[in-house]
This record gives sequence, C-alpha cells and structure tokens, in this order.
Amino acid sequence: MVTLDLRRLRFLREFQVRGTLGAVATALGYSPSAISQQLTLLEKEVGATLFEKSGRGVRLTDAGRLLASHAEVLLTAADAAVADLAAQTDFVRGTVRVSGLQSAARRLLVPAVARLTLSSPGIRAEVRELEVEQALPELRLGSVDLLISDEYDGHPRPRPAGLRFALLHTEPLKLVLPVAHPLAAAGTPVPIAALRDEVWATSDPGTGHHAMVVGSCRSLGGFDPDLRHRCYDAEVQLELVRRAGAVALLPLLTLPASDPAVAFRDVAEQSLGRRLYVVTREGPEAPALTAFLAALGDVASSPGDSDRDPDPRDAPAGRAEP
Repeated sequence: MVTLDLRRLRFLREFQVRGTLGAVATALGYSPSAISQQLTLLEKEVGATLFEKSGRGVRLTDAGRLLASHAEVLLTAADAAVADLAAQTDFVRGTVRVSGLQSAARRLLVPAVARLTLSSPGIRAEVRELEVEQALPELRLGSVDLLISDEYDGHPRPRPAGLRFALLHTEPLKLVLPVAHPLAAAGTPVPIAALRDEVWATSDPGTGHHAMVVGSCRSLGGFDPDLRHRCYDAEVQLELVRRAGAVALLPLLTLPASDPAVAFRDVAEQSLGRRLYVVTREGPEAPALTAFLAALGDVASSPGDSDRDPDPRDAPAGRAEP
C-alpha cells in the first residue's frame, strides 16, 4: 500500500509550476538539497521515477506529471478539509497571507489587518507587497490566500480558472501636474492631447498601469508618450512630478489629500477609472479568510481621507493648492 505525504506532494506540485529545485526552495524557504531529498523520498514512496536529467537540472517524467496532476486534487481536498474543521469551532484562528499592489496594501490591507488584530486576536495576518503579475501564481499555488488586483478602463486582465474575483473598490484616475504647469492654473480638466510634449512617469512595461498610460495617450491624445521615468512606486512618480517636472496619470487611492507642489486634474476627453478586485481561490473559505474579507470590506466601504478627491481647501495654511 502506498502512503502519500501531502508535504512532499506539495513540493512536487511546486516543481511542476516553478520548473527548478532552486525556485521551489526559494518560494518555500528550504534549501535546494532539502527539496531534493524530500522528492527522492517521494519517489521511493510511490515506487516510480518522477524525475529525469535535463541539461544541468531535472524535469518531470510522465509518471511525475501524472502524480503532480493528482497532487493538485489531493492538496485542494486537504485544504477544504482543514477549512471545514476550522469552521466547527467558535474561536476563529489561523493564518491569512494577503498581498496587493502598493496603494492597496497601504490604504486597504494594512487598515484591515489593524481591525482584525483588535477583533480577532487568534488570526495571524501576513502582508506581502507584490505586483499583480507576481502575486497571481503565488495565489494559485497557495502561498498567498488573498490578492487585491487592479484593472484599468479599457485594459481588462485575464481571469485564470480556479480563482474568484470580487469587486472591492472603484476610483477615478487623475492627471498629476507640477503646480507651476500652465495647464494646472485654471483648475479645469486637462486634455491628454495637450500633454504630447511632456515627459511622463509610469510603471514598468508589462504592468496594467503602463498599458493604461500608453493606451490613453494613443487613443485620447493621438501620440506615444515620452515614458522617460518608470517605477512601481507611486510616491516616486509623484516626486518626479514635484521636482523633475514630469506628468503622471494615477489612481486616486495613490494620491495625498493635498500637495502644494502638484495639481490634480481630471482628464478632459473622458472619465478614466480603476477597479480593485479581491481575488481568492475557488472552494471553501477558511474562517480566518472569511473574517479578513469582512474586515477588508468594511475598510473599502469607508476608506476615509484616502478615498476622497484632493481638495485645495485641505492645503496647509498659507500654501494654497490651485
């Protein structure tokens, strides 16, 4: 009779997705030799060769791929069993690993963790700041339990199978200009077409934000922007506007309520927006995850100052925002 060790099956499933022992070790916090030893023991347990040499590394055999497909089913069932058992107790405990892009982590995830710390001390919430492109594979593998993903108007993201997407928050996009910029003075919406000759700050290629800025400049302004500055951090983009004279197009959640060095303006051609989604794996929810989702929903329904339009009346006394 073959006895399967779920932990070793998880290592196998990770290898199928990540492709190398080193990548599995990095993801799970083990040494490559420890991963190799555990997978060798798994081969002995099942009595089959699961790996074969491939260049300087190894790859799955047909038997390895077959067992990895069964491992996915078994691990999903085991997670469901743990969730069902946890639901039988009155005191909610457990670990929830959550991730989101920077603005969502700062404005939504951290406040939700703070609420949960007070209301449910048995729950351990762990926050990781990851770009969506990094976090989705981790969510599917189970190393992340909840992800906040973004989606810009006109740039929908794929909806991978096995994941659940729920709308959490909607917000407008704002053009961010240096306060001395001629188009900032009137306080009226600014045409993107009028920013053809400006230097832009955006995120790196391959991100939703980068695609949105390029797409908006092309479709609304008829030009390819000079994307001279590329960085993930919205605060760095804002600093490039303040000190280097760049312009940016950013979601409201990333902006301060007021800033005497920059002006926030609507896009004249049409309204542009961003939606934030909570992404979780399909299947039964552990009580700890359900509790975190409730806290996150409360925060998103009343995010306070982080969710209101920057208002010139909020500028510090003696320093007026136009």
